[in-house]
Amino acid sequence: MVSGPLSLQRLTAGAGVPSALRVSTVRRASIAAAVAAAQVGLAYRFALAYRARAGYPRRHEMQATPADLGMPFEDTVVPVDGLDLPAWFIPARDGAPGPGVVLVHGWESGRDRTLPMAHFLRAAGFHCLLFDVRGHGANEPELLPISGGEFGSDTRAAVDVLFSRHEVTAGAVSGHSMGAIGAILAAAADRRVAALVATSGPAGPYRLTRQTFRLANLPIPDPIAYPLAWLTTRVFLRPRGHRVAAVSAIRAIAAFRGPVLLAHGDEDAVVPLRHFERLRAAAVAARAGDPEALPVEDLVIEGGQHSWLYEFEAYRRSVARFLAVSLGGPYSPDEAADRAAAVPAERLPDVGEQFSAVEKGGGVRRLARIALPGATRPDPGIVGPPGLPGPPGS
Repeated sequence: MVSGPLSLQRLTAGAGVPSALRVSTVRRASIAAAVAAAQVGLAYRFALAYRARAGYPRRHEMQATPADLGMPFEDTVVPVDGLDLPAWFIPARDGAPGPGVVLVHGWESGRDRTLPMAHFLRAAGFHCLLFDVRGHGANEPELLPISGGEFGSDTRAAVDVLFSRHEVTAGAVSGHSMGAIGAILAAAADRRVAALVATSGPAGPYRLTRQTFRLANLPIPDPIAYPLAWLTTRVFLRPRGHRVAAVSAIRAIAAFRGPVLLAHGDEDAVVPLRHFERLRAAAVAARAGDPEALPVEDLVIEGGQHSWLYEFEAYRRSVARFLAVSLGGPYSPDEAADRAAAVPAERLPDVGEQFSAVEKGGGVRRLARIALPGATRPDPGIVGPPGLPGPPGS
């Protein structure tokens, strides 16, 4: 048995004040964990605010009908997911049997914005089906955010309507910007689609999200922006249950085996030319080594911007020629090109396309707004009870 002062000293030797080094390490770890948690929370709130801002399109009043361009048409609808999307069927050659094209508008746009496309395509002999994607045009606002997935499913439904027409013998899809994503997704999913025209199309969800950060002048450096785009894209798609891969234009264009025409303006500041290059590379790589592969054609319009490429004669000729070859007429490729070139396709008056998510007033102040109450909720002027109109002038 050990006793005495020495015993007491031994028993209490380890009961002194904790090591300053150990306390400092624990404190630093706790602070680091708290900072990391705050950063994750802030990033998630940013993603929610982005979804609220960028997921709900502002609708615009219709500028024109086919009759304003001297074209006959029939009002119809595209049934999808319990909705009846307003649509126009524009016959060519007095309704004689022949190929048709589904035209898909872009974000915050509507079927009337595709009228200049229909104008020259009808002259080249193609029946045209124009429709409003859900949440756009004459449709009611949606309560859930809209993504490329909705553009794709609505375009697939429009393809069904196109092929239900007795006038249509073969079909293609043509889309602009977000509509190009819809066209690519629909073409990959439906073997009846014999040709694809994608104009000014984004290459994929992550890159599109990252690009909108740039357009909004958000001061986010690349090492932060790319992982933030990864998170934001997933948060954006979650309410409708989409997987990122399922709405990727890159993946879809690699899966489509029909002929492709990719068109882009070299001065596109909304969807830069590198998106076009990625789409082209994916389509070409998927067909490498296949002797029966159908062509991937590309067209870069010098001086072309994001919209209104149809105002360039080279664009009208290329699209009409490509479709005449791919769909087997009804006119020869040269005649189709000449007919399309002769049409003075011009943009509608007072039309300026800009994402509401990237309108002026960006930068640090916009980034700071995510801390404000209500930043993660959609604008009530855009999203509301069924029948609620958009704000005046939208």
